[in-house]
Amino acid sequence: MDPGFGFDIIWKLLLWAPPVILAVTLHEMGHGWVAKQLGDPTAADLGRLTLNPLKHIDPFGTLLLPALLIITKAGFIFGWAKPVPVNWRNLKHLRRDMALVALAGPGANVLQALFWVAVVWLGYAAYLGSPLLNRALISMGEVGIISNVALVAFNLIPLPPLDGSRVLTALLPRKMAIYYNKLEPFGLVIVMVLLLLGWMDELVGPLLHIGERLVSPLLPH
Repeated sequence: MDPGFGFDIIWKLLLWAPPVILAVTLHEMGHGWVAKQLGDPTAADLGRLTLNPLKHIDPFGTLLLPALLIITKAGFIFGWAKPVPVNWRNLKHLRRDMALVALAGPGANVLQALFWVAVVWLGYAAYLGSPLLNRALISMGEVGIISNVALVAFNLIPLPPLDGSRVLTALLPRKMAIYYNKLEPFGLVIVMVLLLLGWMDELVGPLLHIGERLVSPLLPH
């Protein structure tokens, strides 16, 4: 075995862990914060409007799955945190507010992607006393951009319970929306089947490509 293989994995995990954990944490906080503004304090009452990742981490979706995708050099990285609870009955305009709460998660990831763009610029512009530190800052910024763009793309897939399905539910006629949301108990199983069959690339890829094209002009060249 290549003696550098283990170090390479550790280095990648060190670079990926902070941006990925922050991405899923702020994604869920975004849902809860907007829900509170629209009349539902459930997430706040349960202590989920916090930067403490322990309140949001799902052992498989936040840690194990992204780590496996990194180690196996998958074509994309995604994961999820424990969903923030929302009591839809507290929302004043159910269908509209459901869509706004859903979009808040990807919206938080868009803002983070822009933050990581700034980190990349800092890595190129700042003198940190060591080329390794500059490279680490640039690499972590690039990881932050990739992971947040990937989360936006993944969550906009219109498959219950992903955020895209909440937006589509708000747009569908009421009766059709009821039938559509009956898929929700099987959503995670469908996602895993698509992943195992290699079809997730076909769904996420186009959205990911759009996101990368939008971010690319903002980066140093």
